[in-house]
Amino acid sequence: MIKSLRFRIRGVPYPHAKATGNIEGRNKWTEAIVAKTEKLQKINGPCLVRVTFRLSREKFHDTNPFGTDLDNLLKRFFDALGRTVFSDAPGKDACVVAIEAAKVLVLNPSESGVDGEIIEMQTANNVIDRARPPSAAPSK
Repeated sequence: MIKSLRFRIRGVPYPHAKATGNIEGRNKWTEAIVAKTEKLQKINGPCLVRVTFRLSREKFHDTNPFGTDLDNLLKRFFDALGRTVFSDAPGKDACVVAIEAAKVLVLNPSESGVDGEIIEMQTANNVIDRARPPSAAPSK
């Protein structure tokens, strides 16, 4: 059976690195992700992650009219999931083999955050690998 985990996390999304503004906000965002996902079922095989970052107007400005970089938002997000739902997976967030990601502007700051889903994928390789003991890796 394929696992699917859905979640909604409210708060101000922060990117992986932040040099200006509310530096402490990034730790608060990481902890919000951990708190909302720590009780979810663990994913330990390949998965697809669908995620929409909901950004308030403060994340869009003259020098960055398209908002915070999506790749940097994903980095902090996946690192936090490495402490929770991906903590049992070899390589932690390396189990993510496909991503569907977006960022949207929300007019009400209380709607800021992230909505997402993690779907465990069944592939020929992971079915074979799960059936084979680790010491029985194929020879080259």
